[in-house]
Amino acid sequence: MEFRYLPMTEQDERDMLHTIGVESIDNLLEDIPASLRESASLSAIGAPLPEVDLVRHMTKLAEKNMHTKSHPSFLGAGMYDHLSPSVMNHMLLRSEFYTAYTPYQPEISQGELQAMFEFQTMICELTGMDVANSSMYDGITSLAEATYLASAHTKKKRIVVSGAVHPEAKDVIRTYADGPGLDVEVTPVVDGLTSGDLDLTDASCLVVQYPNFYGRIEDLASLAKAAHDAGALFVVSSNPLALGVLESPGALGADITVGDAQPFGIPQSFGGPSCGYFAVKKALMRKLPGRLVGQTVDEDGKRGFVLTLQAREQHIRRDKATSNICSNQALNALAASITMSALGKYGIRDMAVRNMQTAHYMKESLKAAGYAVIDEGPMFNEFVVDFGVDADDVSRHLLDHGIIGGLPLGTYEAERRTQMLVCATELRTKEEIDQFVEVVGGMN
Repeated sequence: MEFRYLPMTEQDERDMLHTIGVESIDNLLEDIPASLRESASLSAIGAPLPEVDLVRHMTKLAEKNMHTKSHPSFLGAGMYDHLSPSVMNHMLLRSEFYTAYTPYQPEISQGELQAMFEFQTMICELTGMDVANSSMYDGITSLAEATYLASAHTKKKRIVVSGAVHPEAKDVIRTYADGPGLDVEVTPVVDGLTSGDLDLTDASCLVVQYPNFYGRIEDLASLAKAAHDAGALFVVSSNPLALGVLESPGALGADITVGDAQPFGIPQSFGGPSCGYFAVKKALMRKLPGRLVGQTVDEDGKRGFVLTLQAREQHIRRDKATSNICSNQALNALAASITMSALGKYGIRDMAVRNMQTAHYMKESLKAAGYAVIDEGPMFNEFVVDFGVDADDVSRHLLDHGIIGGLPLGTYEAERRTQMLVCATELRTKEEIDQFVEVVGGMN
């Protein structure tokens, strides 16, 4: 199929506005807060440029980002710098995968459907859940969709979210909840973990992160019991790589497990695109949002793949649909599948162990240099350190020395401006960690 470039003239714009009954484009943007519409940063973009000048301008901007490839990064908080096997791109960039969008005629898209099916299978094996869909847009929206499912299933409007869930995830959950009028309540955090003093009365679900935003490993079994005793579903947002060494959420009582497959072969790309996963116990499989691929046989007994149990609004469920998500991150899900296959179950475990060892070495090195690790306890590859000075200043000082630092927690919590969430993956070397500690020590 070919698409033509059809520029819109000023007359086309006027005709469109007349047809929909508004006077100007600005009228279409009234729901956006005025403070955002009138942002000085937007006005600074300037006038349109000719194509050649625009390419030259964008190239210069891109050159400023080159240090992200040459500088060791200790920034995590949801997007991680991990090994990507070279075989991944060799397979991912094949035209039959790279240019495929979505199987609207699934019977002739067997290769694409099989790739989705394999992704679902591996996610189920990692999470200990019964059924997984063929991916969501990213981990955070996947988590928000999980709260929708829980509320629809339990017929309750109260969502209880651990205070140790990523702050941006909590914001997205609130945004999702606003439409259907759901109530979102955030629990206290005690010593870096979800408080055990929970009021789950009339709650549709309890949402926790594993490992949590501060890098700590939550006691899922006790939290699951608290949720189930109150008649609520237990929703876990988990880093899938960490599940190479941690007990699976499914084995510890999770009803819904979601997360981001980004650690498996998907580049950070300044925050996306990524690939969310969504897995449930069998009792909830008919309420899964998005696409679900099933395996079957044809009339000759030959294996085949089909889209099945779809709860999309475009299909027969319509206004009774679980969600209005219409697509999936097929290409990124394939990247994750290739990476998981290339590593194998033992390779994933070894990679996860290396993350724990590297982060442990960095934590002990910082402690030996006199810095306090906050809420120390079992962790995966992230932890919080207090530098005693503004963490934003620490980040700038590190960058001046060719190092990308961690996340200053003052970004989200003003009272923690001297603290930084530091991440050390398997790609960080002893020399890089030692350099980080030395550079930070030079600020004193």
